[in-house]
Amino acid sequence: MHQPPASTDAHSAGQHHNHEHGAQVHFSLRGYLVGFVLSVVLTAIPFWLVMAKVLPSATVTGIVLVGFAVAQILVHMVYFLHLDARSEGGWNLLSILFTVILVVILLAGTLWVMHHMNANMMPMTPHDARMMD
Repeated sequence: MHQPPASTDAHSAGQHHNHEHGAQVHFSLRGYLVGFVLSVVLTAIPFWLVMAKVLPSATVTGIVLVGFAVAQILVHMVYFLHLDARSEGGWNLLSILFTVILVVILLAGTLWVMHHMNANMMPMTPHDARMMD
């Protein structure tokens, strides 16, 4: 029986390496700790703003909370999911933009439906209000 010569190629010998050429992945304890601290701060500040009623109106409070939520999303994407515009040849950026567009459509549609339902609902009569108690 004739056997083929042993290959010196590492991939054919079953020694596969799980790395991407050209992609630099940095997973460090320092990066995770920075992300964790930022996440805690970005959670604690809005909690304090709401519980202490620091801001003058609910509208201003809501706008500030949305700002903190966006910052929280960015921290999670960068420090925990390791997503940026350069990774995966730009496909991550494209998927992020698609997700943002879907979320905006979903939120705008939800607010539009809720506003019109509130505006078009029949008002309660005093009799109905007593029946609810």
